[in-house]
Amino acid sequence: MRILLTNDDGIGASGLQTLRRELRKIEGVALDVIAPDGNRSASARSITTRSPLSVQEIEFEDGDLGHATNGTPVDCVRFADVGLLGERPDLIVSGINHGLNIGDDVTYSGTVAAAFEGIVLGIPAVSVSQQSIGEEMGYTPRRSFDFDLAARFTADTVRELIEHPMPEGTLLNINVPGVPPEGVEVSRLGKRLYRDELRKVEKDEEDGRAHYTIYGYEPEMGDAEGTDIGAIARRRIAVTPLHLDLTDHEGLEGLKQRDFERVLGATKG
Repeated sequence: MRILLTNDDGIGASGLQTLRRELRKIEGVALDVIAPDGNRSASARSITTRSPLSVQEIEFEDGDLGHATNGTPVDCVRFADVGLLGERPDLIVSGINHGLNIGDDVTYSGTVAAAFEGIVLGIPAVSVSQQSIGEEMGYTPRRSFDFDLAARFTADTVRELIEHPMPEGTLLNINVPGVPPEGVEVSRLGKRLYRDELRKVEKDEEDGRAHYTIYGYEPEMGDAEGTDIGAIARRRIAVTPLHLDLTDHEGLEGLKQRDFERVLGATKG
C-alpha cells in the first residue's frame, strides 16, 4: 500500500508532521509526502497551469524525506498521479488541517480539495481537520492545537480502509474537536451561516487603492442533529462521506419537460 500525504497548510505544518509520524507506523505502507512549500489555505481545487512548478526535496527532523512544491494541494496530488515519485499512490491522505473543514467550508478547503482530486483520479482519499484547543468554529483558528489523537484516529481509520475500502468515488472527511472527543458521529454536511462584513482598512498610500476585509468573522452554526457541525458542537468526531457528483438527479426529469428546442429556435431567430 502506497500512501500520499499532503495538506494545504504547508509541508512544515505540525498537523502534517504529526500525521506523517503516525502513518509511518502502519505495517506494509510506503508513505510519500508531497505538500505545498507554504500555506495554501482556502485554495479549493485551484491548479497551476500558466507557469512551471518547482519541487524541492526536504529532509525532516527524523531523517525522512518529503517534497515541497510551489503549487497547490491539487497540484501535489497530480504530481503523485503522474509519477513524480515513481509508483502511483493507492490512497490519498490530506491533513491534518489547522482548523475545521465542516459544512459549506469543504468547497473552499484546499485540504478537502486534495482528497477530491484523489477520487477524481480514481484513488481513495481521506481528508482530516482539527479544531483548535480554544474550540473556535470559525475559519481563522488560533494557533493552539493538539494533533496527537487526531493523527492516531486517522491512522487507525486508514488501517480500517485498507481492509474495508469505501465505495468508489467516495472520500471520508474527518473533523476532530479541539478537546478530547466524547465519541464519533457519522454525519452529513451542516450549513454554515456566514456573517461576512465589509470593513475598510487603512489606505495604502503607495498604490492609492482602497483596501477592505470581508472574511474572517466567527460564523453562526446551523447545529442540526446529524450534521458535522452538530457533532463538533457536541465534542464528537465527525466522519462524513463526500463525493463530487454535483448533478441534481431529482431535477433531471423535470428539466427534460422544458422545451429547450423552442428556446434554441427562438435564439436562432
